[in-house]
Amino acid sequence: MWGFLKRDPDPREITNTDAAAVYGHDDAVFVDVRERDEWAAGHIPGAVHIPLGELARRKNELSRDQQVIALCRSGRRSLDAVDILTAAGFPDVKSMAGGMIEWSRSGRPVE
Repeated sequence: MWGFLKRDPDPREITNTDAAAVYGHDDAVFVDVRERDEWAAGHIPGAVHIPLGELARRKNELSRDQQVIALCRSGRRSLDAVDILTAAGFPDVKSMAGGMIEWSRSGRPVE
């Protein structure tokens, strides 16, 4: 009856759990696309901070040889980041579903 409320997984997303599994690996980079005040309030240690509005201009600061996991507060803006980086030729880009809300809620590291 309420099936219309359920959404299918977006192929551009990686689950928060799967993202945590590659956290700290050399072949993956976490890119936080939130604004500076959001970043300052708490972020994933080792993540790269590039606000979404600067991503198209600063994309070359990222390696195309790593999996890029984009993240934001809830996982919505990071989907835009996936689109920007995919259009720029990055071969392996995913949005972290649930964003920092889910990451923090799960007790994962935040600095």
